Amino acid sequence: MLAVLGAALLHATWNALAHGMDDRLAGFTLMSLVYAAIGGAAALVTGFPTAAAWPYVLASAAAHVLYQVGLMLSYRLGQFGQVYPLARGTAPWVVALTSAALLEQRISVPELAGVLVISAGLTSLVLVGGRPTAARFPALAAAFGTGLAIALYTVLDGVGVHRTDVLTYAAWLFLLQGLALPPLALAVRGRALPAQLRSASGGALLGGVLSLAAYGIVLWAQTRGALAPIAALRETSIVFGALIGAVLFRERLGRGRVLASAVVLAGIVLLNLS
Repeated sequence: MLAVLGAALLHATWNALAHGMDDRLAGFTLMSLVYAAIGGAAALVTGFPTAAAWPYVLASAAAHVLYQVGLMLSYRLGQFGQVYPLARGTAPWVVALTSAALLEQRISVPELAGVLVISAGLTSLVLVGGRPTAARFPALAAAFGTGLAIALYTVLDGVGVHRTDVLTYAAWLFLLQGLALPPLALAVRGRALPAQLRSASGGALLGGVLSLAAYGIVLWAQTRGALAPIAALRETSIVFGALIGAVLFRERLGRGRVLASAVVLAGIVLLNLS
């Protein structure tokens, strides 16, 4: 639990760095190069995954790319304090339903209650500040789609890490994921891309390292327990994200976000009772 909470803090931090980027395509591309470099170096040591793990590695890498594209679009259209909670709050209950229906993973009553309470607390952050207007629907739709991509790669990885060694799985996932976005960015930006990468280097390099560390911890945790409670616990990053949004981006915290955070903490307590 402590490891996943630490991963949640790292995750919120790199997402705040991503939101603060002036050029998110260049920033995410540089982060992808970090993934490829670290994943490639690790793959030289770990060797290849087993044949049974390859479908999950490939599918998860594709889902991670969809997630990155959705996240960039969400941050372009909406506020960090609104789209981030919706994207991350969608995933836990989708993972819970999927893991129970398709993977037949049993979940205890306290775990189920914890997942639902955490999801409710996270998604309620979307409503802080009033009912979303029609102008915000594109941002919310992008965030919801991003949440579905998160749920997809969470389920794929939850199965895949049991098909091979977790370090080998992580190395190839990060390598393949990292190689996907740079060609797309090059096609969009052309010869201007190298200079744009240099201008985005500081926060993007740090964000790439933090992102790898955060998800590496989650992959390890998925070898130790059921997907649904781990997914819910990981998304407590939204509480950290709300605090970061208030401090760094001067987004109003207010009573609503404090109450929603308290609901999330109650969900964590329920998970810990299982």
